Amino acid sequence: MPATSQFIMGADSQGMPVGQPLRLANRHGLIAGATGTGKTVTLQRLIETFSDAGVAVFAADVKGDLCGLGAAGAPQGKVAERIASMPWLNHQPQAYPVTLWDVRGQSGHPLRTTLSEMGPLLLGALLELTDSQQAALYAAFKVADREGLLLLDLKDLKALLGYLKDNPQVLGADSALFTSASAQALLRRLAGLEQQGAEALFGEPALQLEDLLHPDRDGRGRVHLLDASRLVHEAPKVYATFLLWLLAELFEQLPERGDADKPVLALFFDEAHLLFQGTPKALQERLEQVVRLIRSKGVGVYFVTQSPSDLPDDVLAQLGLRIQHGLRAFTAKEQKALRAVADGFRPNPAFSTLSVLTELGIGEALVGTLEEKGTPAMVQRVAIAPPQSRIGPLSEAERAALVRQSPLAGRYDKPNDRESAYELLTARAAQASAEVLAPASTKTKAAAQDQGLGQMAGELLGGAMKSALRQAANQIGRQLVRGLMGSLLGGKKR
Repeated sequence: MPATSQFIMGADSQGMPVGQPLRLANRHGLIAGATGTGKTVTLQRLIETFSDAGVAVFAADVKGDLCGLGAAGAPQGKVAERIASMPWLNHQPQAYPVTLWDVRGQSGHPLRTTLSEMGPLLLGALLELTDSQQAALYAAFKVADREGLLLLDLKDLKALLGYLKDNPQVLGADSALFTSASAQALLRRLAGLEQQGAEALFGEPALQLEDLLHPDRDGRGRVHLLDASRLVHEAPKVYATFLLWLLAELFEQLPERGDADKPVLALFFDEAHLLFQGTPKALQERLEQVVRLIRSKGVGVYFVTQSPSDLPDDVLAQLGLRIQHGLRAFTAKEQKALRAVADGFRPNPAFSTLSVLTELGIGEALVGTLEEKGTPAMVQRVAIAPPQSRIGPLSEAERAALVRQSPLAGRYDKPNDRESAYELLTARAAQASAEVLAPASTKTKAAAQDQGLGQMAGELLGGAMKSALRQAANQIGRQLVRGLMGSLLGGKKR
C-alpha cells in the first residue's frame, strides 16, 4: 500500500478528521488515560494506521487483547454507529499481518537476546544491583571480552563468576572490584532471576532486528506483538529491561535517515511507567538520551500509561503527539496532576481543557498533534475512529495458526546452545583437574610397583631362608644320626 501523508486518529466535534503528518510520526507520542477509557482501542487504531502506511510496528500486548489485530473486525452496536458518523473513514474490516512473540515461547515465537548484547548496565538494572555489585559485574564482563568468552545465557555468566571467584588473578587490576562476597551476591541475584523464568529470555537464536523491519507481501508494515500478559505481572523488571534493550539496540544499529516521509518503525510501550520505575540514574539518563536521538534513525516511540506523570519530564518534553483519555480526580493530589495534564496542551479557546478531561466518555480523547512545521496544534476533543481489525483477543487456535503461518516460523523456535563461556570454562576446569591428578597418579603407581617388588623380594627371601634352614637342619640331623649309629655299632664291635 502506498504511504499516506497523514495518519488519522478520529473526528473532532464537527465530524472532521483529526490527524498528524506521517513524516512527523518519529517525534514520538503518548497515549494516556484511566483504566477502561479506551486506550487499547486507540492503540489498535494507531497501529493499523502505521501498518497501512508501510511502517513496521513493535508493540507490547499487556492485556492480551491487542492480538485481535490478526483477525478482521465485525463492527456492531456503538462501534458501527461511530463508523457511520465518519463517512470519510473508508472503514474496511480486515486482518493485519501480525507476528506473535513470547519470551517463554508458549504463545508465540520465542523472543531471546544474549547477555553479551544486553551488556552490564542493563543487566545490572535487571538484577537491581548495588554500586559495588555493579562494579563487580563490569569487571566480569571485561574479563569475558578480553578472553573471548561469549556470554549467551545465564549459565555462561554463572560459570564465569565461579571461575573468577576461584581464579582472582585473572582479573588483574580489577581484582579489588571483584570479591568473593560480590560473586556470591551476583549468583544469588541470578538465582532469583531464574525463579522468575527469566532464563528463557537469554540465549540463541537471538532476535535479529532486520526481521522486525521486513514489510508484508502486500506492502503493509508487519505488526510484531509481544505477549506480555503474564510477563508484566510475574516479571515486570524483565519486561521493562527487554524493551529498554530493544530501544538501545535500534539506536546502535540503525543508520541515520534524516528527514523522511515516514518512519521505518513505530514502538508502542504499554505500562510505560515500568521503564522508569526504580531505574538507576545512569540508565535513566541514557534512556532519555536515546529517546531524544533515535528519531533521526526513523523510529517513533509511543508510551502507553495511565497518567503523563508516570514519565520523566525530560521524556514528556520530547513527545509530539498526545492522546489523553479521561482522567478522574478525587483527591487534592489527583486534582493537581489533572491541572498539570491540562497545562501540557496548547489551549483551545472553544473549551476548557481542564473541564473536558473529566467529562470524556469511552472512546473519546483530548488530542494534541503537530502542525506541518512541527509546532504544537491546539488541543481538540476527538472521537477515536474504530479499528478495522477485531476488538478483542484471538482464540488459542487462532494464535497457533498465526504462529504456524508466520514468515519466521522455524527460525527462532528451537534453541541453539553453541560453545560459549560455560563450555570453555568447564573444559578448562576438566583439563586443570587432569593435570593435577596426573602426577599423583604416577607416584601412586610407582609406590604400588615398589611395594609389589618388595613383597615379592620378601617372599623370595623368606622362601630361600626357610629352604636353607630346612637343609641345615636335615644335615645336622643326618650328622647326629650317623654319629649315634656309629657309636652304637662301634660299641658292639668292641
